[in-house]
Amino acid sequence: MKEEARDTLLRKRKVLHLLSQWSSLCTDLPRDDEHAKLFLKNKALFHQISLKENWHPVRGAQREKKEEKVLLQSDQCVFSSSISAAERLHVCRRDLTEIMSPFTDNGQQRSVKMLSMNTWDVAVSLTNCDWSLFSNVHEQELVYFTLSRDTSAGHTVALEQLLQRCNETQQWVMTEVLLCPTLCKRVQLFKKYIKIAAHCKAQRNLNSFFAIIMGLNSPAVSRLTQTWEKVPGKFRKLFSELESLTDPSLNHKAYRDAFRKMKSPKIPFLPLLLKDITFIHEGNKTFLDNLVNFDKLHMIADTVRIIRQCRTDHMGNMLSQKDSVEVRTYINYLHVIDNQQTLFELSHRLEPRT
Repeated sequence: MKEEARDTLLRKRKVLHLLSQWSSLCTDLPRDDEHAKLFLKNKALFHQISLKENWHPVRGAQREKKEEKVLLQSDQCVFSSSISAAERLHVCRRDLTEIMSPFTDNGQQRSVKMLSMNTWDVAVSLTNCDWSLFSNVHEQELVYFTLSRDTSAGHTVALEQLLQRCNETQQWVMTEVLLCPTLCKRVQLFKKYIKIAAHCKAQRNLNSFFAIIMGLNSPAVSRLTQTWEKVPGKFRKLFSELESLTDPSLNHKAYRDAFRKMKSPKIPFLPLLLKDITFIHEGNKTFLDNLVNFDKLHMIADTVRIIRQCRTDHMGNMLSQKDSVEVRTYINYLHVIDNQQTLFELSHRLEPRT
């Protein structure tokens, strides 16, 4: 019976796989048909189920309990039908279990670990991670992301991963600071992050640079006046200089001037590129007197072409550098709290409102 059920599941997945491929090729589906509407509504789910890497037979038990840890053997796999789109199922190697544990278990140890790391090494690992994502972004993804109405087509996966990484880096800064209960250690963390931001700028990684500065400037962190007052003057001055590059006045003139002077390869702040494309698209008509507005298309192409210019220089050099294994493991598995209400509660717990 188990073999029959497994074969039936495999056949169904093959059928869904063929249907997903067919629907991608044949876009003129009868959209008034109820069955077609139902299929298109669940197309993304069907595609995920039909992926060939998911065709392996299920040997593990279904788990629905929260925060349950199970050690799997090499021939086992696990699945859950209770996970919603906003939830995650974490799977990690046995030697990485410690860094994947909940915040409440090792918050103090993590802040100590962060303080023991070399700031340049942390910046290198951040840059390497961002570079691996940035190098996979295709120029057309920027156009799809800003102009396409179909956000579920899967044309912007690499770009979305890089944007998500930027958000995670910002949330990581906030999380580490707000989970540190000791004032003196929070001051040290502030100094660390200011130096890491400076190193990211020196390594021409404006993606992580912006993320760190925005994390320190977030309302939940910037309100920690007692902590900021303890930060030495030279670090506050350095932070002010770095912060000026994120000034949005005059259409981000400070950032654009600094970025233009940086030699390639370099990693731009992608949200600003997307903003530029959006403004070009919304501020100019695609057709003028029933003719294609090629000036608009050229402006979009020039903006998109920036990422090609950023990736390599005339010598073919890349931005990635050799990094520490320990730091790389830490950076690749960042602990973040993405709930703003929780972050504010932590902030008020550290420095109550007077």
